[in-house]
Amino acid sequence: MVASPTFCVTEAAGLGFCAWLMQAVNNRRDKLMTIIFFIVVKFINKAKAIIKIFICHPVCPNYIYKMEVSVRPIQPADNAFIAKIIRNTLVEFGANHPGTVYFDATTDDLFALFQTKKAAYNIAIAGAEIVGGGGIFPTAGLPAGVCELVKMYLLPAARGTGLGTRLINICLQQAKENGFNKVYLETMNELKPALKVYERLGFRYLTGPMGNSGHFGCPLWMLKEL
Repeated sequence: MVASPTFCVTEAAGLGFCAWLMQAVNNRRDKLMTIIFFIVVKFINKAKAIIKIFICHPVCPNYIYKMEVSVRPIQPADNAFIAKIIRNTLVEFGANHPGTVYFDATTDDLFALFQTKKAAYNIAIAGAEIVGGGGIFPTAGLPAGVCELVKMYLLPAARGTGLGTRLINICLQQAKENGFNKVYLETMNELKPALKVYERLGFRYLTGPMGNSGHFGCPLWMLKEL
């Protein structure tokens, strides 16, 4: 029996459709497998990042999100650690200019400096490591009722975690407790992340310096009323 031309055409069309359908299924399967592959890779990378936070050295970005941070008054043994944080931060931002704390001899013995009456310096610790600090100081030449927010520096891993804001708020409370009604600070254009925090906390720019800090390398001055 000889198949009719119409049957042959129909059969060919059916076979063609089946072939197309199989190809479409295969393509969809390939796409699905590709999507699953990328999801698995993303999950693995995320898991590796989480594991890294827990087992690597604290230089890992934002590692202190996973650790309890305590704040206490400075101790003599802290001097070398906090001095290194201060100077390394200034170098990092290209702000290690003359006329800044980078060149202050007192930076190497902050414990002694902050034994001054109505001064306070706070050390932040994550785990067993010092991650930053900041304090207030009755800088010479400031008007009555005004102290200076000083030496506010954090390790890179501690930035962006809210610790800077926490330290500043502790300092503001200490200023109130010591009878101050305004807090002054001096800073630099290079320290842009810190400037945003100061602005958000209510510090306002001044047109000139107050007091006699000796830090002629700091061209920005700010003040906050308590």
